[in-house]
Amino acid sequence: MSDQESEPTSAPNKNKQSVGEIILEEIIAPPRSANRWRRLFQAALIPFLAILTGLLMGAILIVVTSPEVFAGFRESFLAGLRAVWRSVAVAYGALLTGAFGTPQEIVAAFRSGELPRIYQAIYPITESLVAAAPYIFAGLSVALGFRTGLFNIGAEGQIFLGAIFSVFVGYSLKGLPMIVHLPLAFLAGAVGGGLWGFIPGWLKARTGAHEVINTIMLNYIAFRLSDWLLTGPMKRPGSANPVSPMIEPSAMLPTFFGSPVRLHLGFIIALLVAWLIHWYLFKTRWGFNLRTVGANPSAAKYAGINVLNGMVVAMSLAGALAGLAGANEVLGVNRHLAMAFSSGYGFDAIALALLGNSQPLGVVLASLLFGALRNGATKMQLVADIPIDIISIVQAFVLVFVAAPAIIRAIYRLRKPPEAEEAVVAASWGGK
Repeated sequence: MSDQESEPTSAPNKNKQSVGEIILEEIIAPPRSANRWRRLFQAALIPFLAILTGLLMGAILIVVTSPEVFAGFRESFLAGLRAVWRSVAVAYGALLTGAFGTPQEIVAAFRSGELPRIYQAIYPITESLVAAAPYIFAGLSVALGFRTGLFNIGAEGQIFLGAIFSVFVGYSLKGLPMIVHLPLAFLAGAVGGGLWGFIPGWLKARTGAHEVINTIMLNYIAFRLSDWLLTGPMKRPGSANPVSPMIEPSAMLPTFFGSPVRLHLGFIIALLVAWLIHWYLFKTRWGFNLRTVGANPSAAKYAGINVLNGMVVAMSLAGALAGLAGANEVLGVNRHLAMAFSSGYGFDAIALALLGNSQPLGVVLASLLFGALRNGATKMQLVADIPIDIISIVQAFVLVFVAAPAIIRAIYRLRKPPEAEEAVVAASWGGK
């Protein structure tokens, strides 16, 4: 009797715990029977092949623009093939050494035990990490928007607002200890970027105005606002250049090694923020609500989730993350604000979010790749006389192949997986 009576009471309690969550779990969670490692492999396969194909397309561009290759083919077909190999090997070899250094030099430096020599040997690796830090913040910003079904193309403007707020706190507050001043300056960047993200989020929720249009317009407002401030209220006294005053030493992110290494605390903070975003999205009810809004707004509304507030929160958080990228550059690298200080981090972040499949870990890995490409491109240009724009073209190809995975599947004759791995990306591009 007790067994028969306990079933009716326990079942309603279980259903009462999540009336809408059972439906929502079926919408945004993978099938229970799916093999986890197989799904991870399928999720990583397309980005990996996209990167490989992008590098191959870059190699083709290097070959067809190399005078040495044409001279080799005029001599003989075999000489032309050797010239092709040399051109690609020299270019990508310089790219790798510029991004990661030379293994022999690193080993020899550590064996010598001389700190200046060690710092010089690891300098390329640390510079790649320095370049990756703002990419992580900006990539997380766009990925968070994707997870909520929003296309945050305003990360670049949010980076500028974060830098403006951060540098102002960095140079205007004096006499504060580092333990107070540095967090204030860093969080000021999040406030500035969050404000610039709140505006399009609020307009989207209250008026239905498309976030793409609003964020594009806000980008240009941020650029011109920065120009006006640096030629007026925030211009460094006595300077002929449009730059802000230097921030106080107490607001500077500390570095880990001696000169010339510039690796600073901002990289570690970026990794911690990526972990926090993963925890927020996948371990908390608030993150579950945001992901549900992005996966199926109708089901989210049916389950009692406030979809409009979710949009505002998501865009504000996305703006705050992009603002941290601006704060990272001001407090950790430049130590002041100058015109056009960001070299397209916000726009590259779209590729990072797509390449990372809107997953925080994927964004971190994609940011490390882009940081290495950006850092190694300089040496590739110096050693192989290859234009640095080749790297931008490679990144563009990677973006195209990740955004259109059907191309990769057609090239490599891959089957489409049973689960729709690109569901979040498709929704964020307007396919609702």
